[in-house]
Amino acid sequence: MLAALLFILLCVQPGHGQTCTEGFAYDRRARQCIDVDECRTLPDVCRGDMRCVNQNGGYLCIPRSLYNQPYRPAGPLSVEPSYPRVRSTAQCLLGYTAAEDGSCNDIDECETNSHHCNPTQVCINTLGGYTCSCTEGYWLIGGQCQDIDECRYGYCQQLCANVPGSYSCSCNPGFILNPDSRTCQDVDECEDEPCSHGCFNTYGSFMCNCDEGFELASDGTTCIDLDECSFSEFLCQHRCVNTPGSFSCICPPGYYVYEDGRSCEDSNECDTGNNTCTTAQVCFNFQGGYTCLDPLQCHPPYIEVSDNQCMCSAENPACRDKPFTILYRHMDLSSGRSVPADIFQMQATTRYPGAFYIFQIKSGNDGREFYMRQTSNVSATLVLSRPIKGPKEVVLDLEMVTVNNVINFRGSSIIRLTIFVSEHPF
Repeated sequence: MLAALLFILLCVQPGHGQTCTEGFAYDRRARQCIDVDECRTLPDVCRGDMRCVNQNGGYLCIPRSLYNQPYRPAGPLSVEPSYPRVRSTAQCLLGYTAAEDGSCNDIDECETNSHHCNPTQVCINTLGGYTCSCTEGYWLIGGQCQDIDECRYGYCQQLCANVPGSYSCSCNPGFILNPDSRTCQDVDECEDEPCSHGCFNTYGSFMCNCDEGFELASDGTTCIDLDECSFSEFLCQHRCVNTPGSFSCICPPGYYVYEDGRSCEDSNECDTGNNTCTTAQVCFNFQGGYTCLDPLQCHPPYIEVSDNQCMCSAENPACRDKPFTILYRHMDLSSGRSVPADIFQMQATTRYPGAFYIFQIKSGNDGREFYMRQTSNVSATLVLSRPIKGPKEVVLDLEMVTVNNVINFRGSSIIRLTIFVSEHPF
């Protein structure tokens, strides 16, 4: 009696996030469901004189006599088998078809479209059956092939875009995709010389820097000149001139730029010979200029006693109420000099017993910028009490009065001091 049992189980087995129909197990390497050989994995699957024959998604229990011998037609069976009846003309197992030479050939269910795979699945023919699987980029969930979101698993180093059945990697600005289509490498933007001056490559970007005297513009790549002169009015002593990437200091006529590049130093035209004085004149240098002094001329009743002194003799009646001597002196003064300031010293050269001396400004102090401060019995100092703005020429008559009550004597001497006030405060 021919007996065969066919078991089809409908429960679902879990497998690392994948589910396969009963009779199949998920292969993580192949990423698909493969047939389970129940004849090997289940103990005593067929009882009695039945032999287990594995099938795609199940198994058959076939009598050993039928399994070992060719099949011969037999009379009608009195007992109805519990498995699908095999046609009497069939000599092959399920999944095979008989050839003319009597051999059994595998039926390609995928080609004949006799499989039962879901439309989302791919049919893979096997010996005696077939397997339903999914294409790359999909996995089997609940009998359906669903897209794998590769972006969730960090397939891309930077940016990832999931597409049906696959994914696409891209990079942030400043990077390019490597040949592996997954990782990114930094782009050296400085090779394209994007900066007008200097370029410094950074990871994923770059930075521009500027030469000294320039600053980075708002576009981050070009450099514009810094106007150093606008930073401070004290950058140069006189005037600041901005130049591309730097600045320069200039001085007024009569001065030159000092070694520090900022200060102004007086040019001594008398020493350099850069003056217009004649041989009869004396060149006198002052801050920012010079003047030519004419030879001394003493007006009567004065007579010349030296190149800068006139004297009126006591024997001359015309000299009775006049200063005994007039001494001509010259000095320079910076415009706006801070006050108070001692600027000139006056002292008696001849001392008489019982005499005392009075020092005063006799003339020329119309603006009251000066006063005399007596420092001892025989000396006094000329003090600048108010700032004077130049250019200006001031002539002061500084008088020293000699008084001797013992011999009833009173006389005076004059220092005619010419002060050349410069135009600038340096």
